[in-house]
Formats: sequence, structure tokens, C-alpha cells
Amino acid sequence: MLKKSKSQFFCQNCGHQSFKWLGKCPSCGEWNQFAEEEISTAVTGIDAGLQFREETRPLCAVDAEDRERIATGIGEMDRVLGGGLVCGSAVLVGGDPGIGKSTLLLQVLQRIAERGLKVLYVTGEESARQVKLRGTRIGASSANLLIMVEVALESIMEQIREVNPQVVVIDSIQTVYTSNLASAPGSVGQVREASGKLILLAKKLDIPFFLIGHVTKDGSIAGPKVLEHMVDTVLYFEADFGHAYRIIRSMKNRYGPTNEIGVFEMRDTGLAEVSNPSAFFLAERPEGAAGSVVVPSMEGTRPILVEIQSLVNPTYLGMPRRTAMGVEPNRVSLLIAVLDKICGLNLGNHDVFLNVAGGIKADEPAMDLGIVSSLASSFQNRPVAEHTVVFGEVGLTGEVRGISRMGDRIKEAARMGFSHCIIPKTNFSDDTLPAGIKLSRVTNIRELLARLF
Repeated sequence: MLKKSKSQFFCQNCGHQSFKWLGKCPSCGEWNQFAEEEISTAVTGIDAGLQFREETRPLCAVDAEDRERIATGIGEMDRVLGGGLVCGSAVLVGGDPGIGKSTLLLQVLQRIAERGLKVLYVTGEESARQVKLRGTRIGASSANLLIMVEVALESIMEQIREVNPQVVVIDSIQTVYTSNLASAPGSVGQVREASGKLILLAKKLDIPFFLIGHVTKDGSIAGPKVLEHMVDTVLYFEADFGHAYRIIRSMKNRYGPTNEIGVFEMRDTGLAEVSNPSAFFLAERPEGAAGSVVVPSMEGTRPILVEIQSLVNPTYLGMPRRTAMGVEPNRVSLLIAVLDKICGLNLGNHDVFLNVAGGIKADEPAMDLGIVSSLASSFQNRPVAEHTVVFGEVGLTGEVRGISRMGDRIKEAARMGFSHCIIPKTNFSDDTLPAGIKLSRVTNIRELLARLF
């Protein structure tokens, strides 16, 4: 049967489909992103080698023994994955160009290969010599680490079946193409087709796959949004290129906690894990500076101490400036209004600049009390006591509300040498508190300012 072909237009940013060319995508709002692609009307079906052919059976009859995960050998990576790699899982890794995605995954393969497991690195962006040069720099030279330079999907799948590795990395999914589609590599159809078949192959052979994905201008993974729904885990690399650290964050994980983070430091020899992020982010904190407050922030299941810095200065413009980095700007404006209304701090004629030191993003309600303390400290030019941490949620009437995981936050503060915690007045029990820690409970921000100054 002859295949009838026709063309449609796809947004190369989000995958939105249209029968005609559009200047602006109605889904993601990007301009000039539509490209014409040929689509086939013939039904091709699924390859026989990817079909499971399992019989229908009761759920209680399914054998579901907890299999041991494959440890990557890098503690921060295992934390983000939920304890290691699950056999048959597909992990999508995205991040800005040059942030270290390929370097980190090459290090992961090297650590796994050192334990005698066979691993495969498939690249369509570099030559074997280029990968070898990078591997020499980071110490990846195991005989169990195999490399394949290929972009044809059919050849990649054939080699995976033949080699039968324990872990596979595809770098990157946008370079892989299948001959079943006439569109160019990296197009929406090619990315969707190649990803779908590779994920099915991972489930069929019970092999974990890493898929490296390019990102768009706004930081989301390029290609159809359905790609993130198809995989089991989605990891994003985050970094402020003015700093040496890199953060890998779990945005989706079917086998572990979401929003978990791993912290790495970029060095000449690759990415080195930071096992104590609190000390890393507080290393250069100034002593006795007004506007500087430490807040324990929860990142997944891990508490991390971060420093909030504020600068409140009289304005010489008609409209005062409001700048916030690392926290939600609208939330900062709301807290400024609460301070003005409840505590009488006249911030309406002041410029306000607020930053989470180190470039980390900390958006959670527990940051509210720290933001309020930082703003009041800078406005009054009175520093907060050096060994004090503050956390809690602030309501519109100035009340301080309870938050989750208070015990973990207090323990992390005590571990880092802090002796005084200002917390919401809730039903939190003091029975498991570490020795040498003092708690001050507040019900509203007036009490907070009285305790601080």
C-alpha cells in the first residue's frame, strides 16, 4: 500500500500542531517557531521487538519484589534519583548549554563501569575523539565504558540489543532520527518518535536510560511537552553562571521524592559533589551586617540554610524600585505592604532590593518570616543576632502561620552552629530538640520585631 503523505505545521518550542503557519504559537506564545513537517497517514504500528505480549492477570498475582537499585557512585545524584537508578526507567536530563549535563553523565557511567558493569554512551553531537578528550580530563577510562557515535535510531537500538549494557546514555535525544519520518532531526515528530521507541526498549530490556534534552529560551526542555509525561524521571540542571556551583533538581520522579536537589561544584576535573550545601552557601556570609538573615529552606527532603539579604534605601525617583532575586517578587511586595500596615514601617518611599545569596531559588512559604526580618533589619539599620535563624509563613493580617518539617529545619540549624530559632507558635513538640538550641515562638510580626531588636 502506498503511503499518502501530507504536511502540517509544528511549533518547534512546545510541539503545538496546526494546519497552517502561524506567526505566534497559541500554546507557548513564542514567535516564528512554526515549521512545516511531513506526516504519514499510514498506520505503521509498533515494532514486534518492542511489544510486551503479556496476558491479562489480576494485580494481586503480579510479582513485585523490590529489586536493588543501581547506585551511580555519586551521592548527590543518588539522592536526586531517590536512592539510585531503577531498572527499566527512563530519565530525562535538561539544562542550559555548557552547564555540565554530558560531563556529569559521563562521570556517572565511569563510576558504574568501575564496579564491573557494562555501560554505553551514545552521542550524536561529538566525535569519539572529542569524548575521549573530555573523558581523560575527568578520569573516565574504564574498559567497561563503551562509546557509540550514531544518530540513526534503528542502528542505536540494534547495538543496544547486541551489547546488552546495564546503563545507556543518549546524548542528545534531539540528534536522533528515524527513517520512518521525513522530517529533520530535532523536529517535534522525530523527538516524539525516537523517545517513544527508546523508552519502550528500556522497559522491554529492563535497562535504565538517560536521555539528554536541549532546552528552549525559557529553560524548558525542547520538543513536545508529552515527552516529560512519557519518561519516569525529569531532572533539570540549574546554575548561575557567575558561580561555580550547579544544582540538579528532580521535577518529576515516579520512584522517589520530587523537588529533591543535588549540589555540585564545577572544577577542572569535572563536577564534584557538595555534601554540605548549607556550609557552602553560608561560607561568605558577612558578620554583623544589617539586612542579612539566615533561613532554613526545604529542598525536597533536605533542609538547606540560605542567606537572605536586603537593601532598603530612600528613593529619589517618583516610583520606588522593587527588585527581588531568588524569591517571588509579588510575594515580596505583599510582605512590604503587611510591614507598612501592621508595623508602621514606611517603606512606600524606599527602594527595596532583596536577594538570596549564592543565586539559589527558594520559593516556599517558610521564607516569609526571613524576608520580613531582613527588610526590617535593613530599614532600621540594626543587624539580626549572628546565631539566629528565622522561618515561618506570614498572613495578610500579620499573623505567623506554621509550616512543615519544622524539626528537620531546627536540627539543620543546630548542626551548623546556630543556637536561636524564631519559629511560629504551633503545636511543635520540644522533646526531640538537639541540645543547646533555644526556641522563640511568635504569633505575629510585631512579636517578631520585638524578639529581633
